[in-house]
Amino acid sequence: MSWTIAPEPVNSPAAAALWRAYYTEVSDRWYLLHEGRRTDPDELEREIAADTGDGLAPPRGRLLVARYGGEPAGSAGVRLLDATTAELKRVFLLPRMRGKGGAALLVGAAEDTARELGADRMILDTRGDLTEARALYAGLGYTETEAHNDAPYAEHWFTKDLGATAAHRGS
Repeated sequence: MSWTIAPEPVNSPAAAALWRAYYTEVSDRWYLLHEGRRTDPDELEREIAADTGDGLAPPRGRLLVARYGGEPAGSAGVRLLDATTAELKRVFLLPRMRGKGGAALLVGAAEDTARELGADRMILDTRGDLTEARALYAGLGYTETEAHNDAPYAEHWFTKDLGATAAHRGS
């Protein structure tokens, strides 16, 4: 089987299902770590509905959906913050799809998308407990930096110069 990655509307059934899976996983991880419980179902529904992903829609953004063997497997979003800076959002692979090389391909496709939108730099933030994400970004040439936002759950900030093609992309 092989990977395909293509832009998709943020409200498509596949994108909506991946957003739900992403948000459920990161929210549950936070609550289990800090409060010893999963996310309250009502809170989960409110938060999923509140973030429509509009910032990931054209013309200033894109949501990419990765498919493995034709099955929706993950997503990554890109949004322009200014004329030369893009932000990487919602990088996620379904647990059963991890370890198949899709994460590096997905981030590489997001970097290409950012370049197409005119960006020469990608930034992102992540949490401390998302150690797999931090390792992925570092392995793909992202450098940890000072905070570039005051997002409530952001604990680590990264940047990457997109001027040159990503030598670390992998397959």
